[in-house]
Amino acid sequence: MEARTVKPPQARANASAFAAGEGEDMSEGEAPPIWTRKHLLGLEDLSREEIIAILDTAESFAEVSTRSRKKVPALQGRIVFNLFFENSTRTRTSFSLAAKRLSADVQDFAAGGSSLSKGETFIDTARNIEAMGADVMVVRHATPGAPHLLSQHVDASIINAGDGAHEHPTQALLDLLTIRRKKGRIEGLTVGLVGDISHSRVARSNIWGLTKLGARVILCGPPTLVPRGFERLGCEVAYHLDEVLPHCDVVNVLRIQFERQAKGLFPSVSEYSRFYGMTQGRIEKAKPGVLLLAPGPINRGVELTPEVADGPNSAILDQVTNGLAVRMAVLYLVSGKKATL
Repeated sequence: MEARTVKPPQARANASAFAAGEGEDMSEGEAPPIWTRKHLLGLEDLSREEIIAILDTAESFAEVSTRSRKKVPALQGRIVFNLFFENSTRTRTSFSLAAKRLSADVQDFAAGGSSLSKGETFIDTARNIEAMGADVMVVRHATPGAPHLLSQHVDASIINAGDGAHEHPTQALLDLLTIRRKKGRIEGLTVGLVGDISHSRVARSNIWGLTKLGARVILCGPPTLVPRGFERLGCEVAYHLDEVLPHCDVVNVLRIQFERQAKGLFPSVSEYSRFYGMTQGRIEKAKPGVLLLAPGPINRGVELTPEVADGPNSAILDQVTNGLAVRMAVLYLVSGKKATL
């Protein structure tokens, strides 16, 4: 792949220039670029500076999305494959649209009708797809570490679109971008992650991103869903939402993942909603101007009530919009030169 690098504080300008076909490679003797990675596998391994580089680049692509002509030639001639071994509509559609807006060719892969059903291995499937010319593979898989394994066996760039209960880096990045755009900063804010922390890949990626950018993170939910072990990641753990809300600048309400958890982790859905659901009454008791986030799909009436989901504190639809800009930025960055980190 040709070199295409970004370094702060020029990240936004560089991304806009490359999107318009005006960018130039770094000249010899300049400082090393902040982003030199071939893959995006998670936020745990990224530095603060690398996360900021992604967010700054996403800001440029957010501006591109406001133009009447939203398609730019940044990845013209590149081929992006969406390899989704788990069902997804929102994330897959967002990556597809992001790639198309960058002028890449996009192909969706459906595991159900593939040679996997005939006994072909996960790695052989990916190698066959790479042989068709794939430059980037966006991978969602139920097994933690699957994208990491794939990155060791193919030359294409790998983007983790969710691996089991491990990480979902682009969801966390779009959450970070939404907070930064709405609040003007992340450092010094108190962010509450509420709900099923134990089974949530979104929570894990948010924890890594938020703490690296200087936020205070409070995890809140039933003891069966919020183990004390998360404190070792630099978080606080609380079990009473009404005590936490007055301290939070941002509340990110996580979905109860009925498909991932064993039965009996809390008495009933109605009881969960009573103690941990975001209602209008709780919004009124929260810190003034509290920002409400929720990774989709949301369970209305469980994690939050309809008037809260659609209310003035909610940035749920902004998250969707910012997700497109983040995925454009990630596709753009990993399509640069081979990784040195």
